[in-house]
Amino acid sequence: MPVFQDEVHFQVQTSITRKWALKGSEPKVMSKPGKANVSYSGYVIPETGELVMTEPNWFNYETVIQSFRDFVNARPLDEGKKYCIILDNAPWHKKAIRLIWNEELPEYEDIRKALDYLSLPPYSPDLNPIEQVWRIARREKTHNRYFSSKSLLKQTMDNYFDGFSQPNEQLKSLCSFKCFRAETVAA
Repeated sequence: MPVFQDEVHFQVQTSITRKWALKGSEPKVMSKPGKANVSYSGYVIPETGELVMTEPNWFNYETVIQSFRDFVNARPLDEGKKYCIILDNAPWHKKAIRLIWNEELPEYEDIRKALDYLSLPPYSPDLNPIEQVWRIARREKTHNRYFSSKSLLKQTMDNYFDGFSQPNEQLKSLCSFKCFRAETVAA
């Protein structure tokens, strides 16, 4: 079963985007200074529309490996079945792939039993549907909004993502690819 994975930071500092305003007016949006952010590692299962989130403090190969384990524990499959994790080319993904699958280190046997991987081509975020989840989350929850603290931002995002933790059609539709397939008809 394919699963798309990616990481994201949401900043406390206000991201200002387009908005409606009276012509000639200069709307002001409060913004908290600084670089405080909340980090998520997300997994989207297009077949069901489920979103599984983990919360690493930062992104490196160790947090990616732990995130893989957290995902497998949150959504175990039947014996003998595997997920195919589809990853971008972040440096921390490359190192995790090298340690888990290329060098086949014994401490990662549990991950190899539950997961296979597929790397997306370089510079192709449009092929990873979880990027759309991040885009919509920003549009609906963070753009043009003031967060007085990191904890308020985290609570807002946690509540938003909790709405996608069960199978749902909105995420299923968002993450589906429309492909054209030529079929030949036997004469």
